[in-house]
Amino acid sequence: MTDRGEAALRCTPDTLEIGPSRMHWTGSALVIDIDEATVPHPGRLQGQVVISPEAVTGVEVPLAPDGSHVWRPFAPVSRISVQLNQRGWNWQGHGYFDANFGTAALEDDFTYWTWGRFPTPTGATCLYDATRKDGSALAVAVAFDREGGARLIEAPPKARLARTLWALRRETRADTGYQPRQIKPMLDAPFYSRSVVRSQIGGVETDGVHEALDLTRFARPWLKPMLALKVPRRRNWVWKD
Repeated sequence: MTDRGEAALRCTPDTLEIGPSRMHWTGSALVIDIDEATVPHPGRLQGQVVISPEAVTGVEVPLAPDGSHVWRPFAPVSRISVQLNQRGWNWQGHGYFDANFGTAALEDDFTYWTWGRFPTPTGATCLYDATRKDGSALAVAVAFDREGGARLIEAPPKARLARTLWALRRETRADTGYQPRQIKPMLDAPFYSRSVVRSQIGGVETDGVHEALDLTRFARPWLKPMLALKVPRRRNWVWKD
């Protein structure tokens, strides 16, 4: 990913372009064309990702009582095809697509959250837990089917995961007596972790994507400048067409 200025942005109802990369909704699939510089190892990441939803949901989950933060699980049950110019980065499998929207900075309203999406025989289960700055808590568990249906379910008990290399606290949810564990690291940062976690929900053992976000750490003045070392910035962009 690259931070770019407003001049690099073009948007229509079905296409989002940011510099040389773009996302386009065909009506049945989201096609993502990637052409970005890589950091810290110089090079380019190029290729295409295609997300084909089994259904698109109309679900919106408010994360704050005033609606200032909203989670939108567009396609929690999808097929994905990845074709990139990196060795071992070409595959097909089970995927999803979601987004978060808000009118305030996350660190202004939250101190910590975890999220997980776990495939099930009938679709997928998403777990969202957050601690707000006012001390209140969010705890949401949603089961999605392959037709786009969604229903709230009782969340399993919280269960701890091992801390990351940056000693980031992590937890998820799992059936009573089951100990979830990380089976594949994906991203490890001082304030954020993404990984594949094996858990058990409703008697079904499943491998899902899990994230933990410490927004108290993220708000530290010494940490934010470190982001510039990971994400390149390009102030100017000239469209060629």
